[in-house]
Amino acid sequence: MWVFYVVAACFGLAFVIGVVRDRRRFRNAVLLGLTAVCVGLGLIGEAYRLGPVAFDLFQFILLGTPALVVLVLAIFLILNGLVMVRREGRRLGNLLSLLAGLACLPVPFLPLIGAYLEENTLGVAAALAALLVVTYLGFLFCCYLGYSWLYGRIRPRPGFDFVVVLGSRLIGGRVPPLLASRLDRAAALWRAETERGNAPLIVTSGGQGPDEPVPEAHAMADHLVSAGVPADSVVREDRSMTTLENLGNSHAIMTERRPGYRCVVVTNNFHAFRAALMTRKAGVDGQVVGSRTAAYYWPSATIREFVAILVEHRIVNLVVLVALVWLGAMVTFR
Repeated sequence: MWVFYVVAACFGLAFVIGVVRDRRRFRNAVLLGLTAVCVGLGLIGEAYRLGPVAFDLFQFILLGTPALVVLVLAIFLILNGLVMVRREGRRLGNLLSLLAGLACLPVPFLPLIGAYLEENTLGVAAALAALLVVTYLGFLFCCYLGYSWLYGRIRPRPGFDFVVVLGSRLIGGRVPPLLASRLDRAAALWRAETERGNAPLIVTSGGQGPDEPVPEAHAMADHLVSAGVPADSVVREDRSMTTLENLGNSHAIMTERRPGYRCVVVTNNFHAFRAALMTRKAGVDGQVVGSRTAAYYWPSATIREFVAILVEHRIVNLVVLVALVWLGAMVTFR
């Protein structure tokens, strides 16, 4: 099974090169995932060295563990979804973990369904196609989680000129805990950099939504000032309505004040990697760091971010999904 290790080494080298060139690419996550898959296949290939009893046990674990993991994950997501609905309301974004859990429930039983429908060719084709699609989406999700975790462990280099804080919805004109965690992380970064003898500025970025009495940037700036950050160290960007506009407008402000700037962008941890992808798209020279998020909120928010990335790469993903459905049909009917 040395071939798998060679291929894993090639993917691993491509991953390292990709990270060195620009860590803000989703292809890095996919390359990391492919590296792990090839290493896993190589290890599975070593199973032929086992004795008959050990090999049977290995097969049972190999086939049973993924099904058990998916089932446990489905139950966890459903329970988390119920908590989200109770605490945050019934908006679609808050229902994602519940819906994902319900969608995962039948997945472990797809092979059994296919076997039960052995006489029904169309049913077998549908079960196989569904299994291939779920495997593909599961692979991408694991890639996303793994690389997001790695990206979040990278500390920003000292010497940055700006700390950009991405806005989020105000509640009653006040800064809610979700946004407060971003501002607290930004203030900590600003203090650490100031203690090194530098003078970075904090850019609070966020416009005024239809249900907000003031622009988010102003409420965020007031929060920072009340936390001890001097008012002249805070710059307000109060026109943006989306994350991409947050970054684009902030980029214009930073370029005007300090051409050739370097910055750190602060958002919540679940949003950090997708925000990093957006910084590259907006031409922002900076690293994104995440602040803490309440544990119950994290699963739905993470799923929302993953879905958004899938949509951004919708053409590629749609082509792959159609190809997988076609493959399932071809295998079955032949």
